[in-house]
Amino acid sequence: MSSEHVREWRPTPRQLAAAQNRKVPDIIRPGLKVLFCGINPGLYSAAVGHHFARPGNRFWPALHAAGFTGRLLSPFEERELLKHGCGITNIVERASASAGDLNREELRRGARRLLKKVLRYRPPVVAFLGVAAYRTAFDRTQARIGEQTEQLGRSRIWVLPNPSGLNAHYQLRDLTLLFRKLRLAAQASGDRSD
Repeated sequence: MSSEHVREWRPTPRQLAAAQNRKVPDIIRPGLKVLFCGINPGLYSAAVGHHFARPGNRFWPALHAAGFTGRLLSPFEERELLKHGCGITNIVERASASAGDLNREELRRGARRLLKKVLRYRPPVVAFLGVAAYRTAFDRTQARIGEQTEQLGRSRIWVLPNPSGLNAHYQLRDLTLLFRKLRLAAQASGDRSD
């Protein structure tokens, strides 16, 4: 679907407040190359019903610049990712104003739920978007950005920075380089399995 046929809109403050604890449906199917895993939906994403939807989030530009997609997709076109072998889920399903609103036990419960999903869909790579949340959810205090030594089920794990515009430690150029490393590694492992 082309972007001119996609209805984009900005939620009102009332709609944002009403989005607290809502879920955003996963973009997932068998046969993915990479399953991207956010921390949890923000209120903006939950209000519009699409992942990484807040203006200023660098997920979609980094994905395109790294070569995962042939053009810059809008969050409202997120299902197009499936054609590129990518999916999206979250550690915690419920939306909140900030990932800081999640407690340790909620992240760990989310990790157990995610493991079941990964075992069901078996993506070769799960890419977590946020190192601090990954550390807490999986009790991996030494985790760093990049590929991890452990696996989730039989899926390789990559940890990438949170693409939120609030994450000033990583600019779009930095995110693009890290996303590209992931894409090339996922492509190389796919080539080996053929």
